[in-house]
Amino acid sequence: MSSPTTAVSPQALIEAAKAPLLAYNDKNWERVRATVTPNFVYDEVATRRRLQNADDTIVVWKGWAQAFPDSQATFNETLVSGNTVVLDITWRGTHTGQLQTPKGPVPGTGKPIEIRACIISEISGDKARSQRHYFDMLTLLEQLGL
Repeated sequence: MSSPTTAVSPQALIEAAKAPLLAYNDKNWERVRATVTPNFVYDEVATRRRLQNADDTIVVWKGWAQAFPDSQATFNETLVSGNTVVLDITWRGTHTGQLQTPKGPVPGTGKPIEIRACIISEISGDKARSQRHYFDMLTLLEQLGL
C-alpha cells in the first residue's frame, strides 16, 4: 500500500513566493530571512548579480531600500506550474537615497519610478528556494534621468 502524498496547493505556493517580497515591502529583513531557505539563490538578471544565500541577498535588498526607501512591489498576475511560481509585479518608489552602481554611487534624484518586473520563484516546502528577477534596467535609469 502506498503512502499518501501531501500536495501543496497553488495558493500556498503563491503565498510562499510572495512572502519575501511582502517582507521587503515592510523592510523587515528578519522576515525576509524567515521566508527563504538558508541556501536561497537570488539571480538579479538586470544587474548580473547572483547571490548564493539569504544573508547576501538581504544586503543587496537593503541597498535597493536605501536608494528607494518607499519602494513597494505590487502583484499583477501569478502563474503556478509544479513548485514554480511566476509573479508579474510592478515596483514603485521614489529615488531619495544613494543608489550604488558599477560606476559609483548616484545620489537621490527625488524622481519616482514605476518598473514592471517578473520573478520566477522555486518553492521548497513553504519557503522560496530561489528567485530569478527580471526587470528593465534601462527604463529604471531613464526614469531617474540617468
